[in-house]
Amino acid sequence: MKNNDNKTLKKLAILVIGSMIAAYGITLALYAGFGGATLAVLWQGFARTFHISIGAASFVVAVGMILFALIYDKSQIQIGTVLYQIVYSACVDLFANCHIYSTYKWINFIIMLLGVVLFAVGTGLYALASLGRGSYEAVTFALAEKNHWQIKFVRMALDILVVVTGVLLGGKFGVCTIVTVIISGPIIQFVNAKAKQVLKI
Repeated sequence: MKNNDNKTLKKLAILVIGSMIAAYGITLALYAGFGGATLAVLWQGFARTFHISIGAASFVVAVGMILFALIYDKSQIQIGTVLYQIVYSACVDLFANCHIYSTYKWINFIIMLLGVVLFAVGTGLYALASLGRGSYEAVTFALAEKNHWQIKFVRMALDILVVVTGVLLGGKFGVCTIVTVIISGPIIQFVNAKAKQVLKI
């Protein structure tokens, strides 16, 4: 029993640390001036439309996705889904004013790249905890598994829907959006595999 408790605590710690790293990375990238990551474009749109913070917007969007997944396929939602989002959204606002950017665009571009990498590293760690999918992933898998659709096509369709909706609400599509789509997946996969070996989860 004690070993199981220790393993659960270890997973919770990894989830929280991963969530914080991911939140810092996405915030670092978001304010660099090159647009937002796919979901962050929607957060920007919500924040500008309803005059709320980015962190609050991310939480509102996540709650909507979690409710959809609960109705559509509740097996996708676990304790980690909720805990991750609480930590993540709180940290997005916490880190929003912690960044120093340059007057040179090329330096800010490097900062943006660093942010995307950190976001992917944090996401890879969070996924390692295996305590439930994130809200966006829960919606993706719920639609794919219930309808027997391929995950990659569902995610592509959702990404397009999220970005277009975000832009219509005032969010900013840019280089960051494209870079996140291209490099985050491979980094998440690499970090997840390496961390699994090192941390023995």
